[in-house]
Amino acid sequence: MSRASLDKDPHDVAAMFDGVARRYDLTNDVLSLGQDRAWRRATLTALQAVPGEKVLDLAAGTGTSSEPLADAGVRVVPCDLSTGMLAVGKQRRPDLPFTAGDATALPFADDSFDAVTISFGLRNVVDTVRALEEMRRVVRPGGRLVICEFSTPSWRPFRAVYDGYLAALPAVARVVAKQSAAYSYLAESIQDWPDQLALAGLMKQAGWGSVAYRNLTGGIVALHRATNPGQ
Repeated sequence: MSRASLDKDPHDVAAMFDGVARRYDLTNDVLSLGQDRAWRRATLTALQAVPGEKVLDLAAGTGTSSEPLADAGVRVVPCDLSTGMLAVGKQRRPDLPFTAGDATALPFADDSFDAVTISFGLRNVVDTVRALEEMRRVVRPGGRLVICEFSTPSWRPFRAVYDGYLAALPAVARVVAKQSAAYSYLAESIQDWPDQLALAGLMKQAGWGSVAYRNLTGGIVALHRATNPGQ
């Protein structure tokens, strides 16, 4: 099983997720103790998409985050770097327009979407600021961004427990997903990722306005929100 490094070469990242696509959703459910469902619901609430709006769902994987949007009448476009993940999603939901794309060079025109969301995928992108700039490019002025991503627990004792859990992730994944390489990368990428305030700063650097965040599950995950102020 191939795995990416913290250099996050797009080809390595795509190949790694291609390799875990079949069992990816099940493994996430087990490793998060079911919390990933609550995190995704919170993301949908923060996005506030309404029927008829067009939403770009980046790092959509198999479309788990896209399905409830589509079912609510939102015109959602699931986009991911991994064609293996997209293929699994297309088998389950052939009605959705799954699109292969790199977050740093999105295959969409300017001002194409009312909102963009990305869940647990931004930390896998080779250039965070470039990706945030691309998201802003394809979202209309006044449009919205919601990022759901692993972050830094705000309570220090809890942080120590969480670090221990991350260290154990590869061993658990070896049982559930029959491999551990990708989940070694998962743990490393979480530990290497900027904290809440640092990510908010990168969003502002990329031109997003009204940047705010709130913690979920004690800061294991953070929801960052912003709007595109336009030119």
